[in-house]
Amino acid sequence: MKENWKIETQAVQGSYTPKPTEPRIPAICQSTTFKYSSADHVAKLFDLDLADHMYSRISNPTNEALEGKIALLEGGVGALATSSGQAAISGAILNICQTGQHIVTASTLYGGTYSLFANTFPKMGIEVTFVDPEADMIELRKAFRPETRCLFGETIGNPNLNVLDFAKFSTLAKEMDVPLLIDNTFATPYLCKPLEHGADIVVHSTTKYFDGHATSLGGIIVDGGIFNWNNGKFPELTEADPSYHGLKYSEKFGSAAYIVKARVQYMRDLGCCAAPQNSFLIDHGLTTLPLRMERHSSNAQAMAEYLEQHPAVSRVNYPGLKSHLSHSLASKYLPKGCSGVMTFEIKGGQEAGKKFMEACQLIALVIHVADARSGVLHPASTTHRQLSAEQQRSAGVDPGMIRISIGIEHVDDLIADVDQALIISQS
Repeated sequence: MKENWKIETQAVQGSYTPKPTEPRIPAICQSTTFKYSSADHVAKLFDLDLADHMYSRISNPTNEALEGKIALLEGGVGALATSSGQAAISGAILNICQTGQHIVTASTLYGGTYSLFANTFPKMGIEVTFVDPEADMIELRKAFRPETRCLFGETIGNPNLNVLDFAKFSTLAKEMDVPLLIDNTFATPYLCKPLEHGADIVVHSTTKYFDGHATSLGGIIVDGGIFNWNNGKFPELTEADPSYHGLKYSEKFGSAAYIVKARVQYMRDLGCCAAPQNSFLIDHGLTTLPLRMERHSSNAQAMAEYLEQHPAVSRVNYPGLKSHLSHSLASKYLPKGCSGVMTFEIKGGQEAGKKFMEACQLIALVIHVADARSGVLHPASTTHRQLSAEQQRSAGVDPGMIRISIGIEHVDDLIADVDQALIISQS
């Protein structure tokens, strides 16, 4: 029944159903430990014959409520909450990729993800090939190898704001018989559901729009339950796991094999679990997600249109604008709005941009994005600072680019603040 609810209802009610006299809202289970009545019960937990909680590193009632709600919102068969968005991306890939293997990814990525792929994964023996998401299929196919294990991309690139061509990327993933992993952080399932467009696995930094109030770090991996792991490329899912007495995930857990393995093996061994307090706050944030995403998107559209006409601005980058390279893809995949993040360049370059950011009064200079409160940032010197100039260009980051995360304040106040800051930037 809940699968048939509108997303607005799912965001409020979620998968949690309290019994009589239980809390209407999922409670914070701030406990590492759970009590059992028999040794046999515990043995069944460790043999994965029961789905009860055994230890909060692996599962916890508060985390479970959040996982159920997000799986419902995205249309997946299950989800795993993590300590951060970076942990979710790492876990999603390490769950199916190991030393000697390879991944292909769109180059237009959040700086932390780019660094993970370019610097850390190679140290683990996992090679990464970055591709231009605008390249044609012939060129994209050249990036794949026999040892390639997944294709990765972002629904809305951060901070380049290109919209992924799901038809092209999902077709490519199917041709190569590897799963398509999508970071849906900027769009959220309210604006776009990647599983409906050919994705197999979805990840989020729940720190962003899901939380919405800049209070809690978190991440999530959502399993679509779609991909056929029995294609000879993923023995870790189809062959015996000696750490569970020869259990075969695909055989025992069917469509949920991937997410179960991520929980009972990856999370068990690496321990980047979500804190119950954070999951509680993120779950609260989700109740207003549809309302906030409507406001973020409408405010951002108005701001982008204003900036596009301003004489102090040389270029505005927002997929809701007809001038944007991804506007047709945005119309197709983001019909309810293009989220709240945009970038633009001020005449006068980086120095003018610095003056602009420091002159803003309502919009704060912060290392954050996708908050109810508006924020501004210079990506080249902050989020993408660790990248070389060439890597920055590959990720779509220009030296003079300013990124604004438009909040849910009244748009007239936001525009007034930007207007006075632009005047100062040109003085």
